[in-house]
Amino acid sequence: MANTKTDVSPALATRRHSGSCSILVLFISGIGMLLLVLIMRSLLGDPVEAKGCRMSYMRPSYVHYSEFDTEHTRFASKYKLFLYREQGIDDEHKLHSTPVLFIPGNAGSYKQVRPIAAEAATYYHDTLRHDGRSIDSGARNLDFFTVDFNEDITAFHGQTLLDQAEYLNEAIRYILSLYSDPERVGRDPQLPDPTSVIILGHSMGGVVARTMLIQPNYQANSINTIITMSAPHSRPPVTFDGQIVQIYDEVNKYWRRAYAQKWASDNPLWHVTLISIAGGTLDTVVPSDYASVESIVPETHGFTVFTTGIPTVWTSMDHQAILWCDQFRKVVAKSLYDIVNVYRASQTKSRADRMRLFRRRFLPGLEATSDKNIALKDGASVLNLDHKSSRTVPAGDRVVLNRLGSQGHTMVHLIPIPTADVSIAKRFSLLTDVLLLDSDESNPLDILVCVLFDQPGSMTARDPDHMYVASSPSRLACKNVASDAILLPASTRQTREPFFLEGENAIHPFSYLQYDVDDLLEYNFVAVVEKASSRPSGFVIAEFSDQEAIQKTIPVSLIQIVIFGLSISLGPDRAMAIDLRLPALTSSLFAFDMKLLNSECETRRQLFTAMVRQHLSRPYESKYFVNVTDVSISFHGTAPAFRGNTRGSPSIILEQAISR
Repeated sequence: MANTKTDVSPALATRRHSGSCSILVLFISGIGMLLLVLIMRSLLGDPVEAKGCRMSYMRPSYVHYSEFDTEHTRFASKYKLFLYREQGIDDEHKLHSTPVLFIPGNAGSYKQVRPIAAEAATYYHDTLRHDGRSIDSGARNLDFFTVDFNEDITAFHGQTLLDQAEYLNEAIRYILSLYSDPERVGRDPQLPDPTSVIILGHSMGGVVARTMLIQPNYQANSINTIITMSAPHSRPPVTFDGQIVQIYDEVNKYWRRAYAQKWASDNPLWHVTLISIAGGTLDTVVPSDYASVESIVPETHGFTVFTTGIPTVWTSMDHQAILWCDQFRKVVAKSLYDIVNVYRASQTKSRADRMRLFRRRFLPGLEATSDKNIALKDGASVLNLDHKSSRTVPAGDRVVLNRLGSQGHTMVHLIPIPTADVSIAKRFSLLTDVLLLDSDESNPLDILVCVLFDQPGSMTARDPDHMYVASSPSRLACKNVASDAILLPASTRQTREPFFLEGENAIHPFSYLQYDVDDLLEYNFVAVVEKASSRPSGFVIAEFSDQEAIQKTIPVSLIQIVIFGLSISLGPDRAMAIDLRLPALTSSLFAFDMKLLNSECETRRQLFTAMVRQHLSRPYESKYFVNVTDVSISFHGTAPAFRGNTRGSPSIILEQAISR
C-alpha cells in the first residue's frame, strides 16, 4: 500500500495562524476591557472615602505689580506678580504687615490663593483684631502675594521649575523692598521691616519653594516657613524629563545634608520649618505617599500630616479641594496667625515655637510627644470646698456623669491621682461632649488639676461672685487644663461621618483629655467641676486605667490576617480607650474590613457610640470612624518601590461606648 503525503499550502497555514491570533487578541482585549470597566465602576461607584469638604466663599480682587519688570527679573514678560485683596475688608492701596507668598502648582492659577487669603482676611477682621492677647503677641493682618505662571507645566519640565524658582527669589526681594516705602505701607512705623516671607505652595509649587533655597539668587533667611499642600516632595510625579529627576536629587540631597550638620551655624536651613499636608486617598493626582518629608527633614523642623487627622477637618480631599475646602482653609489661616510676630524682623516666632504651634494646630494631639500645659504657674486659682458641694471619688472608680448641671448647684468631683508606680503605669482619660474653654464662666464644665493649699502665697482666689462653691475649711490650688483638651469628632447614633456637609446641622466635637500619671505627679486631684444649669445637658466620663489594659500589641503576621482573619475580645470592664497595635499592617496595598460586635445590653443606653481612630505615627496619618459597626482599614504605610520612612506600629484606637 502506497503512502501519500498531503502538502499544506503556505497561504492556508498563514490563514489558520492569523485566525488563532485574532481569537487570542480578542480574548485578551475583552478581559482588558472588562477589567477597565470594573476599575471605573469601583472608582466612581464605590469611592474609598466620602467627600466631606464644605464650599468656601470669597470676594476676590487682585492688584498687579506692573513695576516688577525686566529691571528686576528677566522673566517679567513671562510671569506676573499680584497682591490679593478681599473686597470690603482689605485696603487695596496699602500693605498691612506680614507678607505671604502663594505658589501655584503644575498648570495652576494665581487665583487659587483666594480661598485661604479670603479666610485669613475675614478671620482677622472679625475676630483677631478684637483679641488683645493676640495683638500683644504680634498678630497682624497678612498680605497675600501670588504669582501668575501662565499655567506652566512644572511637573514635566525641569527647566520650567528652575525658571520659576529664580523668578520667585527675585519676587521676594521685590516684595520685601515694598515695606520700606511709607507710601505703600499702612503699618506702625515703629515695627521692623520684614526680612522674610511665609510660603504657601500647592502641588509642584511646594517643590518649587524648596528649590528656591538652593538657587544662586536666593537671599539668605528670606524664607523660614513653608507650608505645602499635596506636594510631591519625595519623588517627581512623572519622570519623562531627566532634568527634573536630577533637580529632585539635588534638592533633597541639599536639604538632607543641611539637617545632618552637627552645629546650627553649619546648617543654612536651621531656621526653616517645612509642613507637608497630604489629602489622602481622594487625591488621585499626586499619591499622598509622595508628600512625605520624613526622610528629608527631622522632627524638629517639619512633619507630614494627612487632612483626615487634622482637628475639625477630619476628611480626605482631592487635589484641588485641598485649596478651597472650607474647614481646612480655616485651620491653615489660624496656623499662620499663630506663628506671626510683627515685633521681629523675620515676622515669625522662633523655630521651636513655630513647630510647637504647628503641631498643636495640625496634629490630632494624641501623639506620645504632644505638649502638655499643666504646670502650676501664674494663673492658678484657689478652690474652696465643703461637704455638700464636693465629693471624693473612690480610688480606681470611673466617673460617669450625665445631664450636667441637673443637681441645681455646683458640684465638684475630686478624682485622687494615684502615686507613680514603676511596675504599673497608669493613664488618665476624660471624654465629654462639652467644649472645654480656658476662661468662660458660662461653660457648664471645668476640668482642673489641684494640689492641697494650706499656706497663703501669691495665688489669687477667684472672685466671690464666680466662686465654684462657698467658703469652707478645705482649699485647693488649681489650674484649668482646657488648653490641653483634644478635639475628637462626635460619635452618636445620629452621626454617620466625622464631618458635616454644607446645609446640614453643625456637629459639635467631643473634648478629650489624656495624661500619663507621670504628667500629674505634682498634683493631688483631678477636679471635675459640674456647674448648675437651667438646661441640663451633656456628659463626662473620666478614669485612671492601667497602661497594660490600654495598649495591646497583637503579634500576628500579615499572612495570618489575610488568610484566617483576626478576632479580638474585650472584656466588659475594659478601659474607655483601647489602643490596639498591629505591627504587621505596614503595607499600603491592603485594605481590611473590621467589624465591631457589642452585646445588646451595651447598646441600649449609650452616652456615645463606639469610635475608631486608625493611625500611623510618622507620617502622621489618622483617620476617624464614628458610630462604628463596619470599618474599612487601610494605611499609607510602606508603598511599593518607595523609600521606606514609616515609623511606629500602625494602631487602631477604640473609644468604647459607655452606658448611663
